[in-house]
Amino acid sequence: MSKIPTYDQMMNPLLQALKKLGGSGTVEEIYAKVSEELQLSDEQLEVLQNPEKSSQTKVEYRLAWTRTYLKKYGLLENSSRGVWALTSQGRQTEKVNPAKVKRFVRSLDKKERNSSEESETLEDELSWKEELLETLLKMDPSAFERLTQRLLRESGFIQVEVTGKSGDGGIDGKGIMRLGGLLSFHVIFQCKRYKGSVSVSHIRDFRGAMVGRADKGLFITTGNFTRDAEKEATRDGAPAIDLIDGDLLAEKLKELNLGIQTKLVSVEKVDIDHDWFLSM
Repeated sequence: MSKIPTYDQMMNPLLQALKKLGGSGTVEEIYAKVSEELQLSDEQLEVLQNPEKSSQTKVEYRLAWTRTYLKKYGLLENSSRGVWALTSQGRQTEKVNPAKVKRFVRSLDKKERNSSEESETLEDELSWKEELLETLLKMDPSAFERLTQRLLRESGFIQVEVTGKSGDGGIDGKGIMRLGGLLSFHVIFQCKRYKGSVSVSHIRDFRGAMVGRADKGLFITTGNFTRDAEKEATRDGAPAIDLIDGDLLAEKLKELNLGIQTKLVSVEKVDIDHDWFLSM
């Protein structure tokens, strides 16, 4: 297997990826576009950063550091909703010298009074997600289904039911998503507590079970999806399946304050209520 690019080797591919995305993008969009720019193989994309603790891949972990360095260098900015965008300086920059970026950021951290706290921000973000996903993996399967049900209700779904029938193509439940009080979409979902990568076969089995029964499918996992699985989920001519991996699931639970409390001191501090999840 080829070596996985380091965070500094991803700096220019990330800049090019954002330019191709129109100047802004979600973490998921950036991940997909950078992987495409670097022509990373499925084997490279599936290597986990810490297999014992979380389902986060090495590429995801290193890209998080890449975003942080380019933000401190003044080329990127991000919103509270997880969208990253090029700054005016970033839009005018075609290429950076990674070594120069690293020297600048490290020098900046030394000069700033609160640099020790700021440099811990990304580590804190990664550690709380690892802690959360580890807790989710300890949940009883039925409890995880109930958590998914609660998550969907909090997100605007109605008539959410957990079916959990075995031998039903992995369908765990169904619900109705209403948009603006005018349009309704029948959705079936599968929730899979998983540490590794969900393969294309899982997506195909799920789609086979949903045909003729719903407008859309939703696949939620604590793990991640292979590139082939992502392509299959949005294949032309087939019913669309939306994917929520462990990283996005953690962000949604945090956004909805489900078992998670966010404290703002000098930097954001996230506390996981383990008992809340295990008592579902």
